[in-house]
Parts: sequence; structure tokens; C-alpha cells
Amino acid sequence: MTEPDTIAPTDEKEWPYCPPVQTGIRGRCPRCGEGHLFDGFLTLRKECDHCGLSYAFADPADGPAFFVICFGCVPAVTFALLLQIYAEPPFWVHLVTSLPFLVATCVLPLRPLKGWLVCSQFFFKAREGRLKLPWRPFGDAGPVIEPVHHSW
Repeated sequence: MTEPDTIAPTDEKEWPYCPPVQTGIRGRCPRCGEGHLFDGFLTLRKECDHCGLSYAFADPADGPAFFVICFGCVPAVTFALLLQIYAEPPFWVHLVTSLPFLVATCVLPLRPLKGWLVCSQFFFKAREGRLKLPWRPFGDAGPVIEPVHHSW
């Protein structure tokens, strides 16, 4: 009598190395690198259509908007203001210069930034803080660092 073939559960499968920046910018699954991350422009899917990874862990919150405001909106608005101050162009000039520049620097980077942040959350196992639990910085076989319990 032979032993039946056992199939490893999905969680134990060896997945390829997927760098968060490359995977996130392309909008791919952080685990397999093949499935799609988005269902629309900024809406995350419920799970990966290739490997079945649930995207319930993903919460980039306002991170993409913060980066866009800091690195996209500020230069775009500065450009529009300087154009108005130094050239005093008619309104239509702003429509053909400032408006496309604002869209290009503020709307277009949102999806890649959100994908990058979601993939980084998965890659680095980001989650809520757990300060009261023992910490194993070198894995299960390594030393355990117990939290300090204060009387106050």
C-alpha cells in the first residue's frame, strides 16, 4: 500500500521574490507578482485573481495622497503661481499649461504609489503594534525579548 500524494497548502508554497517597488508600481500582487492588485483606478480587489491572497491586510490610508501633495502638488501649484506672477497670462494659458501639469503630477502617481505602499505592507509584514507580546527578532529559533512591565 502506497502513501497518497499530499498537496501542500497554499500558505506553504514557495513564492517568488517580489520587490515591493517594482511589484507595486505595476499594480501586481505582492505575493505572486502575477495577479492584479486593483479593480478600477484606485479600488483594491478583495483578493488576488492568480494566487488567492486576501488583500484585507492592505490599508495605505492617506499615504499616497500625502506623497502626492508633498512631491506633486507643491511644485505644480508653485509653477502656476510663478507663471501668474511673472507673466500674467490670460486664463486660457493656465488651462493649457497649469491644469495638465497639475493632473500629471497629482492624479497619475496615485495608483503606483498606492500599489507600492500596499506591497510594502505585505513585504515587511506591517501591522498594528504589539508592544506587550514577546519579540523574536531572529525567528522562532532565536532568542526571545520579553517586554518590560512597569508598575505604573
